Amino acid sequence: MIKLEDLEFQKLDFSGVKSLVDWAQQEGWNPGPRDADIYWATDPDGYYGFYFKEELIAGGAIVSYNNEFGFMGLFIVKPEFRANGLGRELWYRRRNLLIERLNENASIGMDGVVAMQQFYKKGGFETAYTEERYEKFGMELETDTKISAIDDSDFNQILSYDKQCFGFARAQFLKPWINLPGNKNFIYKNEDQIIGYAVVRKASNGYKIGPLFADNHIIAEELYKACLNSVIGEPLYIDVPMINEEAVSIIQKYDAKYVFECARMYYGQPPKIDVNKIYGVTTFELG
Repeated sequence: MIKLEDLEFQKLDFSGVKSLVDWAQQEGWNPGPRDADIYWATDPDGYYGFYFKEELIAGGAIVSYNNEFGFMGLFIVKPEFRANGLGRELWYRRRNLLIERLNENASIGMDGVVAMQQFYKKGGFETAYTEERYEKFGMELETDTKISAIDDSDFNQILSYDKQCFGFARAQFLKPWINLPGNKNFIYKNEDQIIGYAVVRKASNGYKIGPLFADNHIIAEELYKACLNSVIGEPLYIDVPMINEEAVSIIQKYDAKYVFECARMYYGQPPKIDVNKIYGVTTFELG
C-alpha cells in the first residue's frame, strides 16, 4: 500500500494535463481531442497531481480566472491507486492551494458527480443546481436567418455576453475555445446586438454543445436547432442546468435522451449570473 510520504505533489506540465484528459476519456467523460490545448492555454499553472516513482498517478485542475474566481475539475485517480485515501488528500491539497491562488473571499466552482457530492459538501462546497447531460442525434432542421457563424469581430460582444452567464471574464479560455479547429459556432443577432450564442465542439464520441447561452427560450431553441443541423446523424450532447425550466422544456420537446448528471457546486459566495440565460453549460471540467 502506498503511503503519502512516498508521493510527490507537483505542478503538471502539458504532458501531465494531456494524461488527465486521456484518463477522462477512459472514464467515459467524453472529452474533446483538443481539450488539453484549451485547458493549458487557460491557466498553465492550474494543474497539480501526485507522482509515485516519477509516474503521475492522480491529478486535477485548480484553474484561476484572473484571481477572481477558481474552478476545480478533471479530478482523477488512476484506478489501481484508488480506495487508499490518496484522492481525499489530493483533493484537499488542491482546494487549499487554489484558495491561496485567488483573491481574498473569491469563490470556487466545480461540477460534482452524484457519488462525490457529500464528500465535496464536507469540503465546504454547496450545491447551486443540478445539471443533466442529454443526447440527441443531429438532424436536418431549418435555422433562423438571424443566426450566423461567429466572426473575429464578434469576440468582444461575446466576451461581454458570456460574463453575464459565467460571472467573470474568461478571455484566456474563450478565445481558443471558440477557435478550436472543426468547431461549429453560432450567434443570434438582433440589430447587430448578440443576444445568444452556442459552440459545438468535437468530442471523443460525437459532439458537445457548450455553452448555449441565450436571452430567452425562443432564441435558445433556434440555436439548439442550428447545433443539431450542423452535425446531422451524429450524437450531440448538451449539459442542461435543471434550474432553468425553459431549458428543460426544450430538451423535452426534442425528446433528447438522459445520460447522467452532476451538480454545480460553489465554495464561498456563488457568482452573480443570470441562470435563466444558461441553456447549456460550457464544460464540466473548467466551468
